[in-house]
Amino acid sequence: MAAMDLFGRRWALRILWELRSGPLGARALLARCEGMSSSVLYQRLRELASSGIIAPSADGYELTRLGTELGHALRPLDEWAAIWAQEQEHVDQEPTET
Repeated sequence: MAAMDLFGRRWALRILWELRSGPLGARALLARCEGMSSSVLYQRLRELASSGIIAPSADGYELTRLGTELGHALRPLDEWAAIWAQEQEHVDQEPTET
């Protein structure tokens, strides 16, 4: 439940998503996460780092081994979400009866 609490916090999963391809600094993360305040970013970075999911690096922040494994664990959810999004587009394109 602690993990669900952490990942359910606003912007937490988005930060992890942005770090999936490699390290990023705070400015790059803010630019990629339009609408996120710097105070929320730094709070989430502290929380994710203290949980062992990310770590500071020479280039900013990066996923740890646990963070990378989390990405692998979430891959089926990402695949499901892609299918769900396609179905939602199909539903949105169906004519409505009036």
